Amino acid sequence: MPIRDQLNRPMVNLRISVTDRCNLRCQYCMPETDYTWLPRKHILTFEETSFLVDIFSSLGVERIRITGGEPLLRTDLVDFIRLLSVKTTLQDLALTTNGVLLADQASSLRTAGLKRITVSLDTLKSDRFYQLTRSNSLEAVKSGLNEAVRNKFDAVKIDTVVIRGMNDDELFELLEYGKKLPAEVRFIEYMDVGGATRWSSTDVVPKTEILRQIESRYGQITIAEKQSSAPADRYRLRDGTTFGIISSTTNPFCQSCDRSRLTADGLWYTCLYAKNGTDLRQPLRNGASEQELRSIIDKVWCNRNDRGAEIRMEDKHRQPFISIEKLRKEPHLEMHTRGG
Repeated sequence: MPIRDQLNRPMVNLRISVTDRCNLRCQYCMPETDYTWLPRKHILTFEETSFLVDIFSSLGVERIRITGGEPLLRTDLVDFIRLLSVKTTLQDLALTTNGVLLADQASSLRTAGLKRITVSLDTLKSDRFYQLTRSNSLEAVKSGLNEAVRNKFDAVKIDTVVIRGMNDDELFELLEYGKKLPAEVRFIEYMDVGGATRWSSTDVVPKTEILRQIESRYGQITIAEKQSSAPADRYRLRDGTTFGIISSTTNPFCQSCDRSRLTADGLWYTCLYAKNGTDLRQPLRNGASEQELRSIIDKVWCNRNDRGAEIRMEDKHRQPFISIEKLRKEPHLEMHTRGG
């Protein structure tokens, strides 16, 4: 049975960042020009991370998502997927990517045992893609999605961060694109986390507005069954097409949050909004036993009472969560470091 925190939430989902590096510079994640990268000597080896996964699994974790930065930049990622895919304690193994390098790696990732894949894609317009990411890689992302579908992953999803005045007029186009692939589209409210230093509440398009827009075009929307403990509320159009909305800004799911995050250099965070993490790398490399590491994790989770998104929602004068000056001093506060 999974261990539980102070709000009776089980520890089931673990997001593992394998690198803080990224080949895009999305405006809601990495809008600045310069970043402080994690020292390479601090990055956990795949064997070290696999060892920690075994300990997390013994305490209840059964679902793993590989993140970054951009995880496909990590050399020999397929070997890590292979290490995890044979663990009988894990029920799910997924990966989130920006898709730029996916076309060349989709087949090997699937063969290695990766079950599900999510591609971040915020626009289908080339000029907007460049404006959002400072890259002309839209066609590469589309090719990656095509390869993911061709390789028959258990699920292929598209994550779209909706920003007012930027891409909120593309909801229909993205839904139709998802239909054709096919891939389920999930619209995400713009969040004020980590590197979103230019976030403003006026840029947020709430779930209620997204639903109104879609219903005005497609007619009545019905609630679809929820898959696993994913944060998205799922809906169905009249033709059977399903889509999701993650409303972490206006309607947080803190009360049911069962996930935590492990950075590439071994810091463990129990909340996306947490400003401090637990260092697992140092005790691991100092020779701590499995039981000693298990005790550290058990104690932190059992004392957990995080509800960061709810607390942020209660702030009537809500501004960007972290200042750029603070981010430059502490790279672990960046979302590309701890994973989204």
